Formats: sequence, C-alpha cells, structure tokens
Amino acid sequence: MQQTWRWFGPDDLVTLAHVRQAGATGVVSALHHLNHGEAWPLDEVEKRRKQIEAGGLSWSVAESISVHDDIKTRTGQYRDRIELYKQSIRAIAACGIKTLCYNFMAITDWTRTDLAYPLPHGGTALRFDSIDFCTYDVFILQRPNSEAAYSPSRILEARDRLKTLTPANLERLENNLIAWVPAREFIYDRTSFRQALAAYANLGTDGLRSNLIEFVKEITPVAEESGVKLAIHPDDPPFPLFGLPRVMSTSADVRALFNAVPSINNGLTFCTGSFGVRADNNLPQMINEFGARINFIHLRNTTRDPDGSFTEADHLGGDTDMVAVIAALLREEKKRRATGRTDPEIAMRPDHGHSILDDIGKLVNPGYSAIGRLKGLAELRGVICALTSLD
Repeated sequence: MQQTWRWFGPDDLVTLAHVRQAGATGVVSALHHLNHGEAWPLDEVEKRRKQIEAGGLSWSVAESISVHDDIKTRTGQYRDRIELYKQSIRAIAACGIKTLCYNFMAITDWTRTDLAYPLPHGGTALRFDSIDFCTYDVFILQRPNSEAAYSPSRILEARDRLKTLTPANLERLENNLIAWVPAREFIYDRTSFRQALAAYANLGTDGLRSNLIEFVKEITPVAEESGVKLAIHPDDPPFPLFGLPRVMSTSADVRALFNAVPSINNGLTFCTGSFGVRADNNLPQMINEFGARINFIHLRNTTRDPDGSFTEADHLGGDTDMVAVIAALLREEKKRRATGRTDPEIAMRPDHGHSILDDIGKLVNPGYSAIGRLKGLAELRGVICALTSLD
C-alpha cells in the first residue's frame, strides 16, 4: 500500500514537511476554496500539484470534488453541475491524479457530536453520542416528526440529557453537527439547515440511490477516458441522520452501485471507520468481495457502545480487527500483481487521529492532528511490514 496523508492545503498547520517526517510518500488533497459546485480549473489543480511536489511528495488522491446537493436531489441546476464535475475529473487527470474519492452523503458529510472527547490518558478523540444527537434533533432543531425516528426510551434519555446541557454545551453541539466540518460544502445555521433538509423531504432511500446511480453512470465514461478511478466513500456514520436517506452504508449498498455501473473505474474508498461502526459489516469479507474495485483506503478504528454511540479509537484498538483487514488488503494487492494489473498498489491513509502530546491545544482540523495520525500511521506500517515479511 502507498502510505499517504490528508493535507488541507497551504493553510494546514500540519505542513508537507510534517507529512514527509511521518513517513508518507503521497498526499491526499482538494481545492477546498473551490468546492461549491464549480469546476476545478486546470491551472488551480496544477498549482496545488506543484506545491505538493515541491514538498517532495506526490498528489496521489483528490479528496474530494464535492457533489453538489442539486446533483444528489436532481433538482435545480443539476445538469450543469454534472458537466462541471466532468470538467474537474478531466483537470485532475491532466495533472496526473488518477484517483478521486467522493461521497454522496446528503447535506451533512461526516458527523460527530463531540470533536474533542476526553480520553483517560489526557488526549481527545472524535465521538458520536447517540443521545446527544437525539437531544439536538428533537429538542433543539425541532425537526418535524423527528420523534418518530427514535424509541420512546431514547426520547426520555434525550429529555433528561437536555436538562444537563448548559447554553455553551448546546452551542458547541450545534456547531459540531451543522455548522462546521472539514471540506463541508456549506456552513449552516439552524434556519438554513432546516431549509436544506426540506429539499430531501420526499426523496427517500430509493430516490437517493437512483440519483447516485444516474450520477455515476454519467461521470464514469469520463473517468474511463481520463484513466481516473472513482472511489465513493461510505456514509459516516453508516445510518440515517436527521431523517436523511443513506445509500452507502452496507455491503448491499456497495453491491447495488457496482451492479448498476459495472465499470472497474467505478470503485470504492474502503473506510474501516465508517463501515466498522456497523457490527453487521464484516470488513475482511467485504474486501474479499469488492477488492478488485477498492481504489483507496482509509484506515481508522472505532469503539461501539450498546446505545449506538461510538468513539474513534486507536488505529489498532476498537472493534475492527485491523490486522485481519490489512491482511485481506495485502492479499488483494498480491492478486493484482499476479493478474498483471497496472494498479497493484492501493493508496492508504491513516484516518482521524487522537489529539495527543503537542497536538493538544493546537488549532488543527479535528481528527487531523499531526502526532495522533503519525502514531496511527506508524502502527499501521508496522502491521503491514510484519504481514509482508510473513508472506
């Protein structure tokens, strides 16, 4: 696996020098200042590529060219948005970037209730607390008919939780859920978020899945012509939020997309953190089934709670057997070499690290600390080396 690192551009406090010191050779990046549905201009892509290469690294994966909500709902200017998306694919291909990670999550992108959850050792982690989420959805956002999405006992738990939250707690919770996440397309307040939800009110799971398939059918020929491998990221978390449909949470979801668009260029970002939140997802089995179309890898771990909450764990901790996952991925790479594929090595990055040591107190994107990810990458590299030496 090529060891890569997500870099948010020149304003990222984790610098390219830090990336090299962590031992990565590739960079995963995007033009976040141009992620509002417009095309990525070739000169801007080239500028970012030169910045990365000047740091002694390669731009391995574009993550992400945002998919506009018009495309997801197939309303408004969705036709024009798709054409702009095709232009962006051609632009990254012209600059030698051959893997594109994207997602089809409605509105929210990845979601956590706590961006700095205290750990016993003094560091912090990302966490999704299911009771906090219900509290916000039902009692703060007051989404219409939201109570129907939860059990009576969960509503009671949320009502009790609300009594313990200070105004500062509530403001932080709202900010975490709707106002800010790295690479999110828009920043919402309560009113605009309710308006955004309304656009999906009548779509449903079947509607969103149909729109995803139609979108992928339209961009895949461009990816094929350009030599770009598409890599859809799973839902994070892999279950419905705010009444919004989810269409990339399970093996069945991946299978439906792959069957509808069978091109090898229509592939998957295999995120162990997203898929691993669901106990019914067997990750090594998924790799065995979908391995030929895994075009990018996110390695992270989570610890699941009985109430549906989860916390980002150490990369070799948590509920996912990371050694078994890496072994399955290495078998896929070996199979590719044996069959003469020109892309045997899959780009991997350590996803989401704890804030530890000198990370604590620094203004970095939550989950994208320097030392926490360095620790994760070192642990993952050790597993890869050990398994490779045994082969």
